[in-house]
Amino acid sequence: MKLQRFLGGLHGSQRTRAHSSQLTSARSVTYFPLRRDVTGSACTHRPRDRAEPPSLLGMGVLVRCAARQLCCAARAVAPCSWRGKYFSSGNEPAENNRVTPMLRHLVYKIKSTGPITVAEYMKEVLTNPAKGYYMHRDMLGEKGDFITSPEISQIFGELLGIWFISEWMAAGKNAAFQLVELGPGRGTLMGDILRVFSQLGSVLKNCDISIHLVEVSQSLSDLQASTLTETKIPLEQNAKSLVYMKGVTKSGLPISWYRDLQDVPKGYSFFLAHEFFDVLPVHKFQKTPQGWREVLIDIDPQVSDKLRFVLAPCVTPAEALLQHDETRDHVEVCPDAGVIIQELSERIALTGGAALIADYGHDGTKTDTFRGFCGHRLHDVLIAPGTADLTADVDFSYLRRMAQGKVASLGPIEQQTFLKNMGIDVRLKVLLDKSAEPLMRQQLLQGYDMLMNPQKMGERFNFFALLPHQRLHGRSHHINTCQSKPSASPVAGFSELAWQ
Repeated sequence: MKLQRFLGGLHGSQRTRAHSSQLTSARSVTYFPLRRDVTGSACTHRPRDRAEPPSLLGMGVLVRCAARQLCCAARAVAPCSWRGKYFSSGNEPAENNRVTPMLRHLVYKIKSTGPITVAEYMKEVLTNPAKGYYMHRDMLGEKGDFITSPEISQIFGELLGIWFISEWMAAGKNAAFQLVELGPGRGTLMGDILRVFSQLGSVLKNCDISIHLVEVSQSLSDLQASTLTETKIPLEQNAKSLVYMKGVTKSGLPISWYRDLQDVPKGYSFFLAHEFFDVLPVHKFQKTPQGWREVLIDIDPQVSDKLRFVLAPCVTPAEALLQHDETRDHVEVCPDAGVIIQELSERIALTGGAALIADYGHDGTKTDTFRGFCGHRLHDVLIAPGTADLTADVDFSYLRRMAQGKVASLGPIEQQTFLKNMGIDVRLKVLLDKSAEPLMRQQLLQGYDMLMNPQKMGERFNFFALLPHQRLHGRSHHINTCQSKPSASPVAGFSELAWQ
């Protein structure tokens, strides 16, 4: 089937959304050097043998041990031992440095146990059950703190829906698959994907599809349910169950919510993670004359309700995460991302499917990318914790390494290239031709510019995929009577989309 015919087959209707001229900021890639004033506004949108990566279980044990040992080390040293090199978080006006409930919680925690890692800080600030940033608010959109691609243009989600259908077809049209999204936001992206599935129902008519969402925030899961489910069919809720909510989508597909990827049933699955890995906690390390030292967060001795960055006085357990041949002088490592990639890789290698990851990041080249966003502006990461989003660029070279060769990886590839390969120009033309309203046409063009412009999201966001090795070589993972032979055709998005 030709690309133009396939994309043109989608209905030309547009999803109702805020005027795109209002959607002008996302978490950008402007960084905070460790000695810098950060009061500026955001950009317009958001060689030797490597050591064997730790196993999924081993990495989890390492992280837990690191936390325990660091607390013990903090208690063991005298307070003055922490007065080493100081990393300023900026000179925010005093009125902006308000004491939030999260700040009081962190000050108490640090006084009790000593300086904490950046990873522990991120985890507390973002996902603390009582005070966490993500737990009790809608941070997306014009009234929130940042905007993501699905909120900017429906075309983004539609093309990702086509990607999953393309991979399902290329892998042999399995009789059933699970579509699993990690961190679904408001559910906007999944809604656009499911609309494509409905409109191309003739392609998927013999496939049993179920939807699985991994979400830790009850507030966001309620928004997702409102966006995706059929209101006439009541939701089943059980806070104590691994599947804490169940329902039926507006198109009649079963949908379930989980707090952890490991709780999602194993089986032939396609996984989606859009702007998910960038908010996972990172450990930060600085190279010093004494070797690598972890960056920690402590209380400013001059101001009792202000936080500051300090260097650990000695080696911390988390330094085991560093590569021995690292050449950068500052490194961010996300062990949680490694655990998730290992879980995805094991599932895909065992049962088939694929994972598509879209985020801003780099291929092992950047250094200090830790930053905050509040009200669509850059925000000092240590000021008023709990009121701003915290994020760090994804290191795709680390994700590739954590796959441990169990699956094939593709990318990272820039968003503008991926979307162009997926046929965004064709889809835009279809929608423009079917839209008679000048305002709607303007929104479509502005959304396209935001997604594709190299100065906005076009070169700042990347796509990365995990697939079974046999997908790239045309060998079947497991053939049954309900599955045709897989194809060795190029992977859509990473090369131009074209079906026979």
